[in-house]
Amino acid sequence: MTTATWDAGERALLQAAFESFDEAAHTLQQSYSTLTARVEQMDLELAQSNEALRRQLHVNEAMRRHLDGILESLSTGVLVLDGAGVVTRANGAAAAFLGAGHAGDLQGRPAEDVLRAAGLTSSDRPQRIGSRVVTITGAPLTAEAGGASGSLVLLHDVTRVCLLEEQLRRRERLAAMGEMIGRIAHEIRNPLGSVELFASMVRRDSADRPSVQRYAEQISQSVHAMDRLLANLLLYTRPDRAPRAWHHAEQLILDSLTLAAHAIAKAPVDIRLDLDPRIPLIWCHEGQMKQVCLNLIVNAVQAMPAGGRLTVSLTNEAESALGVPAVRLTVADTGDGIDPSHRSRIFDPFFTTKDEGTGLGLAIVHAIVEAHQGHIDVDSAPGRGTTFTLVLPHPAPLRALPPAAVQTCVCVEESAQ
Repeated sequence: MTTATWDAGERALLQAAFESFDEAAHTLQQSYSTLTARVEQMDLELAQSNEALRRQLHVNEAMRRHLDGILESLSTGVLVLDGAGVVTRANGAAAAFLGAGHAGDLQGRPAEDVLRAAGLTSSDRPQRIGSRVVTITGAPLTAEAGGASGSLVLLHDVTRVCLLEEQLRRRERLAAMGEMIGRIAHEIRNPLGSVELFASMVRRDSADRPSVQRYAEQISQSVHAMDRLLANLLLYTRPDRAPRAWHHAEQLILDSLTLAAHAIAKAPVDIRLDLDPRIPLIWCHEGQMKQVCLNLIVNAVQAMPAGGRLTVSLTNEAESALGVPAVRLTVADTGDGIDPSHRSRIFDPFFTTKDEGTGLGLAIVHAIVEAHQGHIDVDSAPGRGTTFTLVLPHPAPLRALPPAAVQTCVCVEESAQ
C-alpha cells in the first residue's frame, strides 16, 4: 500500500518536473527566437550602416579627387602648412614656381627653407623667378571648430600684369615725349630750310672760291643729316598717318637687306631667309615696313661685330592675341644679346648703348608696329643672341583670292596712294 502510494507521489513529482522543464524549454525557445530576430535585425542595421559608410567614403573620395583636380588646375601656387610652418601639401604650380620636380618633393620641408632655396622671401612685394614675376601672400587655415589648423602660402604669377603696367608707363612716357619731340622738330626744321637755302646760294656765288664752296657743302651735308634725324623723329611721333596696302613680302625684305648692305659688309654675316610661300603679301605701309626691317637688320648686324648668323622668317600666327588673322615676322641674330637691365628701355627714344647711336631705331620700330595695330616682343640673353618678333594683322579676304586677283588688288591699292 505504502509502495504504491509512493510510486504515485513520485510520478506526480516527476510529472510536475517535466511540466516545469517544458515551460522552461518553451521560455528558452521564445527567448532564442527573440534573440535570433534581434541578431538578424542588428545584422540588417549593420549592413545598412556599412552601405551608408561605403557610400559616404565613395562621396568623400570623389570629393577628394575633385578638390585635388581643382588644386592642380590652379595657376596659383599653393603650399599648405601645419602649425609649425612645415609644408604638408603643395600643388603642381607651386612645384613649378619653386623649381621642384614634383609637388611631393616639397612636403615635409619648412616653408621658409623652400622659399629661400628658390631665391624668394615671404615679402608680399613682386619678386622675380627666372622670367616670371610672382607675389607671395599668406592666409590662415581655419578648422571646423573655428581654430587655426595651419596656414596657406599662395604664389601668384603677375608677370603679365607687370608687363602691361610697364607698357602703360612706357606709352604714357613716350606719348608726352613724342608730343614734345614733334613740336621741337617742326621748330628746328623751319630754320634748317633757311640754312640750306643760304648754303646753296653761297655755293652758287663762290664758283671761283673752292674753299668757300667746300665749307658750304659741309654746311649743306650737316643740314641734310639733321633733316634726316628730324624726319625720323616725325616718323616716330606720327607713324599712324600713312596709308597701308598689300605688298610683296619677299621683295620688301630683300629691299630692306639691300638698304642694310653698308652695315652687313662690315662683318661676315650669314643671312638666312625662311619665308612661308603661303604668305606672298603683307598688309602694311611699304616705306614704314622697310624702315622697320632695316632698323632691325642693322641692329642685329651691329650686335655681331665678329660675324654670326642673321635669320629673317615670316610665318602664319596660329593663335594671334590680336583677335584677327596675323603673320609673324622675326629677325634673329647670334650676337651679344641684351643686358637684362636694359630690356625695359630698349624701345625708349634716345636710349642707346652705342657710342654713335641716336637711340631712335628701335623706338621707331615700336611706334610703326603699334601704328599697324601689331605688337613686338623681344627674347634675348647675354651671349645667346636676340630675336625680335613682330605680329602684324593680316586681313583674311584677300588671302583667299587667286594670284591674278591679288595682283590686281595690289596694283589698285598702290595706285590709290
